[in-house]
Amino acid sequence: MANVEQVQPKKGPSLAIQLAMLLAMTGAAVGMGWLSGGYLKQGETPAAVPAAPENAGAAEKAAEGGKVGAGPALVQLAPITTNLASPSEVWIRLEASLLYDAPQPQEMTEQIHQDLLAYVRTLKLHQIEGASGYQHLKADLEECAALRSGGHVKQVLVRTMLLE
Repeated sequence: MANVEQVQPKKGPSLAIQLAMLLAMTGAAVGMGWLSGGYLKQGETPAAVPAAPENAGAAEKAAEGGKVGAGPALVQLAPITTNLASPSEVWIRLEASLLYDAPQPQEMTEQIHQDLLAYVRTLKLHQIEGASGYQHLKADLEECAALRSGGHVKQVLVRTMLLE
């Protein structure tokens, strides 16, 4: 007959040793994460940025009715609230701003707002789902604005987009 010790396979480490090793490895991982986070965070304190001297008087000139220089201009659009094309019971509220290469007349901003509203009404929910959907939406909004402005709109900044 075979010896009983020879037939039975060797047992691994006990459950207590396995739990102790798991606890030690978890502690080491937490410690390494904490140390590396502290190391990466050291140079992250932002310093106060002084106002640019060329833009310091822009608000004063605008208040006096003077023409502001030919620099870029950021114009906030009125919120766009409408329902989507499909499903029609889903509503969207879009708050955006336009970045012009130079100050433009208010009429152009109003026309761009109406164009963006008309475009948003044609959207379907599946078109704006996910990150790629948002990127396509932003690219389409920028294209609409650039076409209406003759290339003066450099970027459409989406501040909030809510779907209900």
